[in-house]
Amino acid sequence: MNINQFDQPVGEALPHWKPVARPPCAPIPGQHCLLLPLSVDHTEPLFQAFMQAPDDRDWTWLSAERPASLPQMQRWIADKVADAALVAFTVCSLNHQPCGVVCFASIEPEHGTIEIGHVTWSPLMQRSVMGSEAIFLLLQQAFSLGYRRVAWRCDSTNVASRRAAERLGFRFEGRFRQVMTRKQRNRDTDWLSIIDSEWPEVRRALSAWLSAGNFTAGGQQTRPLSACFADVNPPDANATIPER
Repeated sequence: MNINQFDQPVGEALPHWKPVARPPCAPIPGQHCLLLPLSVDHTEPLFQAFMQAPDDRDWTWLSAERPASLPQMQRWIADKVADAALVAFTVCSLNHQPCGVVCFASIEPEHGTIEIGHVTWSPLMQRSVMGSEAIFLLLQQAFSLGYRRVAWRCDSTNVASRRAAERLGFRFEGRFRQVMTRKQRNRDTDWLSIIDSEWPEVRRALSAWLSAGNFTAGGQQTRPLSACFADVNPPDANATIPER
């Protein structure tokens, strides 16, 4: 515990801390996908990608409804591009097919905190490694810029979103009750994060899982991500196993 001159507990000293840079809106290449700056030029392919879904269930927890026409899709994209609080990306396949959207949000360079949000995947990304790598690429960029914390938040009823974040190494922090209303419903928000001291371990596990050698020519994983996390953080062999 750190104690100040008044004999009070205080946080860890950061004598060398300096504000970090805002993430650039520039392409980020990966092994399985490509992040490109979101553009209204992506309107038609993104509209076609989202319309692959038979219904609107993927939009239940999002602030917007699924755009039902090209003009609506263009406005949805234009709003994100124009929002100075976001750094917005289109998730593309390696052949540059737009398949989804993801953003940096709640960017606070002075504190070194940032959030990954506005995650909107189309059916073209389901059962593929693209979504996981897209998040990995954003994590990698944030921590390489010197950010101390990358957050993830989701509706507490969106169990799939929380599980996806935890699978990628985010740790659950807590629940903010009645934090907002959305689509005429109450929303409690679950918060998760990865901090800089945890990132090296998370990076090793994700890098090992995403490596080309871990996937077959048909895109099937050889080893699950959980096994890669176990490799970098093996269980304590001397730990006492509780009785059941």
